[in-house]
Amino acid sequence: MNRKFAAAAAVTIAATLSLAACSGGASTAPTATSDNKPVTISVSGWSLTTTPEFQVLADGFHKQHPNVTVQVKDYDAANYATLLTADLAAGTAPDVVAIKQVTDMVTFASGGQLVDVSDVKLSDGIKGASSYKLDGKQYAIPYRLDGNVLFYNKDLFKAAGVPAPDGTWTWDDYTAAAEKLKTGLKSAGSSALPAYLHTWNSQVQSFATAQAPKADMLSGNYAYMKPYYEQALKMQDEGLQLPFATASANKTTYQAEFGKQQAAMELMGSWYVATLLAQQKSGDADKFQWGMAPVPQRTSATAGTDKTPVTFGDPTGFAINVKADGAKLTAAKEFLSYVESEKAAESLAQIGISPALVTDAVTKSFFGQQGIPTDSLSKFAWGNQKIAPQNPPSPKTPIASTALTAMHSAIMTGSTSLDKAISDAGAQFKNQAG
Repeated sequence: MNRKFAAAAAVTIAATLSLAACSGGASTAPTATSDNKPVTISVSGWSLTTTPEFQVLADGFHKQHPNVTVQVKDYDAANYATLLTADLAAGTAPDVVAIKQVTDMVTFASGGQLVDVSDVKLSDGIKGASSYKLDGKQYAIPYRLDGNVLFYNKDLFKAAGVPAPDGTWTWDDYTAAAEKLKTGLKSAGSSALPAYLHTWNSQVQSFATAQAPKADMLSGNYAYMKPYYEQALKMQDEGLQLPFATASANKTTYQAEFGKQQAAMELMGSWYVATLLAQQKSGDADKFQWGMAPVPQRTSATAGTDKTPVTFGDPTGFAINVKADGAKLTAAKEFLSYVESEKAAESLAQIGISPALVTDAVTKSFFGQQGIPTDSLSKFAWGNQKIAPQNPPSPKTPIASTALTAMHSAIMTGSTSLDKAISDAGAQFKNQAG
C-alpha cells in the first residue's frame, strides 16, 4: 500500500494512577511494574475514534499495572507505514509499535529498529507468531488474527431456494451454488448478484498459496494459481459476480456489496464481523440474517466440519522500538505479554475483534455480541480453520507483492492472457529478487 506523510497527534488513553490493580495480573511481574514507581510508555495506533482495540488493550494492561501510564499516539490509518517509518528514522516513534502489516515488521527489523522479543513467553495456542520471526528471532507479538471466511446472506439463499453453505464446499461447489443463486434470485425478483469478489489480489492469490500443494509466493513459479484464476474468471464471465474492472472503476466497497444485499456471498476477513454488526445497528447496512462458513476448499480432503479447512490471513501485533530502554523496555515487554493473553483476547472478542488466541472463553465472548449469528457453522468457521500466512516474513515479500498485484489486474481485466500474465509475474520477481 502507498503511504503519504502526514502529521500525527498523540492521545493519552485512560491511565490514571489512582486505579486499583485487578486481581488477574500477569504471571510474572517485571521490576518496572512491581516496585510501584511510575512508568510511562507510548504505543502507536491508528484511527482511534473508530478503532477501539488500542484503548481496550491499554486500559486492560493499566488495570493489571496501575503504575504504568499508557499513551497512545494516533496515526492516520491510510498513511500509517510512512508516518511510522519517518518517526522511527527521526527517533520520535513510540516505545511500542503496532505492526499493521507483516512486511512493515520485516522492514523495521531489517533496519535494526526493533527489539528482539524472543524472551516474551507466548500462550499455548497462540496463532500468527511465526509471521513475526526473522532470522530465527521474534520481533513482534500478535494480538489479533483475521482469517478469511465466507459470509452469506441467509435470507437471499432462502428466497432463491438454494441450500445454504454446509461447510463442505469446494470451489466447484461454490461456483455451482452461485449458478443456482443466479437463477433463483432472478425468479424471486431480486437484483442481487450471487457473489462479490473484492478487488484485492489476495482474494484469489492468497487462497491459492494457502491451499495448493507446495505453493510458495517467493518461488516465482505461480502456475499453481491458475486453477483459482480459472474459477474466478468463470464467475466473472458468467455474471455471477461484479466484474473486476467495474468494481475497480467504481471503487466498490465490500461493505456496501454485502451490507446492502447486492451480493448473496462474499469472501472476506473476519474483521468484517464488527463492521457489519455496527452498520446493521446504525442503518448503514440492511437488516438481514447472515452467517459464516468456511471458505471453499481446493479438494474435499479439507472440506467439512469434521476436518480442518484452510484459509489465509496475517496477524496484527506489537513490536518494541529499539530506543526503549530501562524501565520503559521492561514495561513494554510486559505490555506485549499482556496483549496475547487470554484476558486480553476476551476483551477484544467482546468488541468484535478476532484475537490471535482462541479459547472456549474467547469464543463465548465473541459470539455474545448482539446481532451476531450463533449457529454452529458460523462458530466453526470463525474458530476452526487453519489460517495460513498471507505474507511470509522475508525481504523478498514486497518484490513478490508488486509482481503479483500487476499480474492480478492483468488477468482480471483481460488485458493479458492467463498464462502470459503468470509467466510475466514470475520473470519480474526473479529478475528483481535475484
